[in-house]
Amino acid sequence: MNLVTQNMKKIGGKIRKGVMDFWNDESGMGTVEVILIIVVLIGLVIVFKKEISGIVEDVFKTIRADTRAITN
Repeated sequence: MNLVTQNMKKIGGKIRKGVMDFWNDESGMGTVEVILIIVVLIGLVIVFKKEISGIVEDVFKTIRADTRAITN
């Protein structure tokens, strides 16, 4: 086997190892999962914006009414 073929095999092995290391690296997975959860939550808020606003408004009306009842 000549020197060029040996060097090509070494380079190919290093590239293959680098690709496999990159493929198996899970160090950023936690960040990706958190970002996906945040995106889903934002999507739900956008979809149910009117319903959420109505619920929050009802809660504050009840709080105001109870506060008036206590203070009067």
